[in-house]
This record gives sequence, structure tokens and C-alpha cells, in this order.
Amino acid sequence: MKLCVIVNTNDPETNWNALRLGNEALSGKHTATIFLLGSGVEMTTIKDRTFNVAGVLDKFLANGGNLLACGTCLTQRQRGAGVCSISTMSELVKTISDSDKVVSLG
Repeated sequence: MKLCVIVNTNDPETNWNALRLGNEALSGKHTATIFLLGSGVEMTTIKDRTFNVAGVLDKFLANGGNLLACGTCLTQRQRGAGVCSISTMSELVKTISDSDKVVSLG
């Protein structure tokens, strides 16, 4: 299965759960793409005592997860891509079209 998770929030718990979902898909030999949109592009800088976003993000990337971030949303926040690939709405449409399942959080 090809899973696409769209994250449109910088809420630590929601980001943590999105990454946990992606990691579970990867451990089941599925593919997983997480697309960061809106304030979701802030995922890579979330620091929270309760929800270890950085830890599950590292695992997601190490296990072959694909992390994309909306270039326009990054520009609006004057941020660079960091560990994300800069992407576009056209690429999001293609990712959705190519996916078997799409989940949107936020």
C-alpha cells in the first residue's frame, strides 16, 4: 500500500501521531509519504517534552519515509526545507493520485 499523510498543523501531538502512523506503515513494508502544508512545515523544529517529534521523525527518515514540504508555505514562514524536500501543490496532487490511502491531519 502507498500511504500519503497530509499534515496541516504544528501541534506536537498531531505531528507525533502522523509520524508514528508513517513509521507503522513502513514497518509493514508499505510506502509512506508525509506532506507538510501550512503550519505543518514547522514539524522539523517542534520541541516538546511529552511528544518526541524529532525522535519519530528520525526513525521515519531512516526507514525510507518520504517527507515533502510545501515550498510556498516554507517561504511564507521564511524557512528553509531542512530535512524535507521542497515540493509544490502539483506534486501533492500527484502524490494523492498515486496513493492507495490518504489521511489528512490538522
